[in-house]
Amino acid sequence: MSRYMDVHHGMAGITAEQLKQAHQADLAIEKEEGVHFEKAWADPDSGTIYCLSEAPSAEAVQRIHERAGHRADEVHEVPLTA
Repeated sequence: MSRYMDVHHGMAGITAEQLKQAHQADLAIEKEEGVHFEKAWADPDSGTIYCLSEAPSAEAVQRIHERAGHRADEVHEVPLTA
């Protein structure tokens, strides 16, 4: 499986509780696409959210986010880590 970083824009003012709820919505259905969301980060000032996952494809990541109600604006494969 590959790692992916996806980005959501337009979420200015998001709270820690809202981020947690969105992440939990992904976790509740992630196995249906063979995805595992590892972590999510948010910047409430810019309205940007980042999610790190392992998945069989970027499309699988996007399908989970869409079904959970928060489509990603970008999904990037991250082939190298240090």
